[in-house]
Amino acid sequence: MLEELKEESIVNKCGGRFKLSSLIQKRMVALLRGARPLVELQSKSHMEVVVQEILQDKIFLDASGNVAERQVEMADAGPTLDDL
Repeated sequence: MLEELKEESIVNKCGGRFKLSSLIQKRMVALLRGARPLVELQSKSHMEVVVQEILQDKIFLDASGNVAERQVEMADAGPTLDDL
């Protein structure tokens, strides 16, 4: 079992154990069907990729219960051409 799954922080981040389980299952299916990972890891384990995507706030369950990617806000995107 991954150590990150033993922490309550990942459960709280998803809104509970049921939502965490659902998010993991749905994202794993997407990865197995060929979706690209949203994090760079040396590991080939889909479970580790999904857990890191959750911990790094890359994915979440939307209001209809589907996996959604978080959009990068402009303030977090780094410098733009206007800033240079």
